[in-house]
Order: sequence, then C-alpha cells, then structure tokens
Amino acid sequence: MNLESNKRLNIQLRLDFSSTPTGEARQAGREDIESLSVVHEPERPANTSRIMEEICERANLKQALRQVRSNKGSAGVDRMTVDQVGDYLKQHWPSIREQLLNGTYEPKPVRRVEIPKPDGGGVRKLGIPTVLDRFIQQAVMQVLQRQWNPTFSQYSYGFRPRRSAHHAVAQAQQYIAQGHGWVIDLDLEKFFDRVNHDKLMGQIAKRVEDKRLLKLIRAFLNAGVMENGLVSPSVEGTPQGGPLSPLLSNLVLDELDRELERRGHRFVRYADDCNIYVRSERAGQRVMESISRFITQKLKLKVNEAKSAVARPQERKFLGFCFTAGPDIKRTIAPKSLERFKQRIRDITRRAKGVSIKTTMEELATYMRGWRGYFGFCETPEVLIALTRWVRLRLRAALWRQWKTPRRRRAALIANGVSEWAARNTAGSGRGPWYLARSRALSTGLSNAYFKSLGLTSLFQSC
Repeated sequence: MNLESNKRLNIQLRLDFSSTPTGEARQAGREDIESLSVVHEPERPANTSRIMEEICERANLKQALRQVRSNKGSAGVDRMTVDQVGDYLKQHWPSIREQLLNGTYEPKPVRRVEIPKPDGGGVRKLGIPTVLDRFIQQAVMQVLQRQWNPTFSQYSYGFRPRRSAHHAVAQAQQYIAQGHGWVIDLDLEKFFDRVNHDKLMGQIAKRVEDKRLLKLIRAFLNAGVMENGLVSPSVEGTPQGGPLSPLLSNLVLDELDRELERRGHRFVRYADDCNIYVRSERAGQRVMESISRFITQKLKLKVNEAKSAVARPQERKFLGFCFTAGPDIKRTIAPKSLERFKQRIRDITRRAKGVSIKTTMEELATYMRGWRGYFGFCETPEVLIALTRWVRLRLRAALWRQWKTPRRRRAALIANGVSEWAARNTAGSGRGPWYLARSRALSTGLSNAYFKSLGLTSLFQSC
C-alpha cells in the first residue's frame, strides 16, 4: 500500500459515518467523539484564508451529519435519502474531502418543490439540495455562523442561535409600550428569489479570504434548479431549502440593519420581516420612503408595496401575533393565524368520519402541541381556552357522525356513563351534530376528561 492510499484509509477510519447509535451507546459515542476532538483536532486557523480546513474538521462534520439526519427532509435530484448518506460518506468521503480542499467540488442542481403559502397567496418555491450537498452546506454554515453571528445586529432575530421569533415579538411589544405607536411594516418581494449573486459574493469576500470557500459558495448559488426533468441556471436568489440560505440571507440584510442603526431607528427584523417603530404617522411615511429607496438602490431588492404599510401596530400582524391597544400592551394571536388553526382542525376532524378516533387524536395532538408551543406565547389565555373548547365541540360532532345510527349512538352514550333516558332522547333527536355537540348528554359522555385520556392537548394548561 502506497503513502497516498495509507493517507486516504486513515481519513476514512477517523471519519466513520456509520449509523447513529442509540441510548447508552449514543452517549458513549458522543463522549468518545468529544475526547478525540480535543486530542486530535488541529488548531483552528487564526484567519479566514484556510477556513476550508476548519470546515473539514472531524467534530464539525460529525455535528453537521447529526443535524442533517435530525432535520430529515426529502431526497434531492439523486434520490439519496438521509438514511443512506452515512454509508455513502463512509465509502466516498476521502475523495469528497479532497475535492473540497482542492476547490473542485461541484454541487448538484436543487430539486424544485412548490408549497402553498399559509395565507393562500400563491405558492412558495423551495429548492431541495441533495442530502450530500445539505451535509456540506451544514458544515460550512456551522463554521461561518460561529464567526459571523457575533457581528450581526442585536435587533436581527431570525436563524440565529439562542434567538427566536418570540424574542422579536417581545422586542416589538417593548417599542410599542414605550410610545412608538406607528409601525413601518416592510415586506420584501420574493426576497429569497431576488438576492443578487455578485453583491452577495462581494459581502462574503469581505469576511472570507479562502478562495476555495468562495468558489464553493458561488457553486452552490449557481447549481441550477431541476424542474420537470429540466435544469435551469440560477442567476439570482438563494433557494429556500438549504442550510446555508438562512445565514446568507442574514448577511444580505445586515447592510439594512446597519443603516437602520446608523439612523437611530427602533426596529426588529426576523429574516425578511422587518418592522420599524416611530412616534407619528408623518415620521412613518418619511421613513418608509427613504428606506424603500435604500433597499431598492443599495440592496438591489424590491419592496412589495401592496403588502407594506405605515399603520398602527394593532392593525398589522408580526410573525403571527398582534398587539392590543391601550396603556397595557399585550401580545395576542393574529386573526389570520386563528383562522389557519381552525381550518386545520376542521380538516382533521372531517377526516375522522373514515378513520379511528385514535388516529384522529394522534394527528390532532401533534398539531396542537406544536401550535401551543409557538402561540402559547400570547398574553390572552381566554383565546386559548375558547379554542380548546371549540376543538372539543368539533370532536363531539365528529364522533356523533361516526356513530351514524340512533342505536349505535344510544349504546355509545350509555357506555360512556350517560343515563339511558338522556341517551335515548339525544340519540333520537333530529338536531344536527354541531347543535348536539353542546348537549348535556354529549358533554357528559364525551367529557373533557374523556378527551384528555385519549391524548388531547389543552392549548391552555389550566383549562
């Protein structure tokens, strides 16, 4: 075996991309990884001229692989799944690493996927990179994020460690409580599709000296899009769907953040949602005009005039929330967010007619837990209590339809503790399911405790 073969085998053995172990084995493996990284990890470069070596460090790659696996996601144009990538890397990593370090790695085109927007306003185009490209993007993102994140504005909250949409909403609430009762709500039209590649690469080149990494990022931007079997070139934009796109979007809009800070504005930005708070409508109109001009001329982006506005904060939504009027400013759930929740519950409970109650409850509980985890941040518990009661009514009506005949309905009510007289009267009623969902018989037989025993999640813990 020659020296080059020995070197490749050594790299392959040190980077064992086998399946992730579970339980105690996983913990032991993690401790082993951490201890090895302390002993064998080369010292991180002091500058950014050899940042590709840092990206290819063992600990960084292990972390990237774990993240890609946990994110799951669809396969790209090569149809490789997240479950297959470990074995593929175990076999091919030495040559991939060599391409990265030589600056010759070529990403594959992204797969175009269209998903409907939550508000029904058309579709959002996603670009799904291959799992291998997602793994490499994740490794790049982790290193760049560690270096860039401390330099970003404190009023930028999207896609950053230890920051969330809740932090952004709380900051906006604070501005309003301080008397800034007008908001400039900026919406950037098709932001992720319109990012200028040359301008973006210029921004990256100010922070990164390693020519190989600059070439790799440019290759990801220009990889193209496969749609209906045809590959189209990418001349602008950072396709949503790759791990690197959110970080690059923050870099693009960091120039906007700095301009707003330079002017002394009070603002909050989460990805391409940017709100600026001022004390008067006149000031708002003036800021809207000047900032729109800056975005168009300096950032080469376009403000969506139809969706942008100068208004009272109570008239606009921000990240799914609204704010109440009056001296005590509270966070509340935006009407559109409430309607989307109700529509999803309607869809789930309509399907209950043809599936078991267990299947319905599992889907319902999963959705409601996630929804509560985000919108439970509101300060209007009465809304959450009312929604939980409404969900129970939907379930009672769904079960009533599922039982179909008066005989089955009477038997089901009696089995659930309803008196024979009440069960017979209710089962023989000519009223509709939604009306009967409020009846004493269904409230008793299908009680709150009954739904809780099936796993129904309350949107407000004490209700």
